[in-house]
Amino acid sequence: MLSEIIGIIAYRDPDDLLWVAPGLIATFSLIYYLKGRAWAFVYVALIPFLNWSFGNVESYVLAEPNDTFEKGVKLNPLTMVTGMVFVIRDFVQREMGHRVLLVMALAVAWAFYYAWPVIAIASGLAFAVSEAVDWVLFTFTKYRLSTRVLISSAAASPIDTTIFLYGAGLARKLHAEDQRAEIMQQMANAAPAELQAALAEVPPVEVSDELHWANWIVFVLGKMVGAVVVSWMIKRREDRGEISPHAA
Repeated sequence: MLSEIIGIIAYRDPDDLLWVAPGLIATFSLIYYLKGRAWAFVYVALIPFLNWSFGNVESYVLAEPNDTFEKGVKLNPLTMVTGMVFVIRDFVQREMGHRVLLVMALAVAWAFYYAWPVIAIASGLAFAVSEAVDWVLFTFTKYRLSTRVLISSAAASPIDTTIFLYGAGLARKLHAEDQRAEIMQQMANAAPAELQAALAEVPPVEVSDELHWANWIVFVLGKMVGAVVVSWMIKRREDRGEISPHAA
C-alpha cells in the first residue's frame, strides 16, 4: 500500500518524493492562502491521480479492427472521470473567482510532471488549452449556471481529446521509430532474417492509430457523461430555488 501511495505521489521516480511531496504541500498551502477550499484541493489532487491511473489502468477494447472500425475502438474507464475535471474547475471558479487562473497554472505545471512520460507534452498542452477554453466560456457567457457548466465542458472536451490523441499518436510513433533505430544499430552485423524478426517485435505506429474518428467520438462522449449528469443536478436545484441560476 505504501509503495502504491509513493507511486502516485512520485510518479516518475520514487526518489522524486524528496521534492515532489514538499512541492505538493507548498501548492496546497498557496491554494489555501488564495482562499481555495474543498473544490480547489480536489481539482489539483485529481491531476496526479488521473495521470497515474492512465498509466496503470488498461483501456477496454470496444471493437477490434474491422471493416467499419479500421483502427478498432478503445475506451479507458478513467475517461469519464477526466471529463469531470472541467466541471470541478467551474466549481473552483465559483469558490475562488478569477484566482482560479493561478490554480489552473499550478495544475498545468503538475500535469507536465505527472503525465505518462511518452505523452507528457501532449497531456500538458491539451490540459492547458482545454482548461483555458473552459474558463473563457464559463466566465463570459451569460447563461444560467447549469447551462454554462454544460457548454464549457462541451467546448473543452473535444479540444482536449484532439490535442491529446494527436500528441499521444505522434509520441508513440516517434518512440517506436527510436526503438527500431536502436535495434538496427545493435544488430548491424546480424543476419537479415534475425534483424527482420527483431524489428517485427516493434511494429510501425501511426498517429492515426490513436487519433481517428471512432476513438475521438468515444473519448468526447465519455468525458461529457459527467458534465451532463452534473448539469442536470444543478438545473434541478436551480428550478427549486436552492441556488441562483446566475451564480458566478
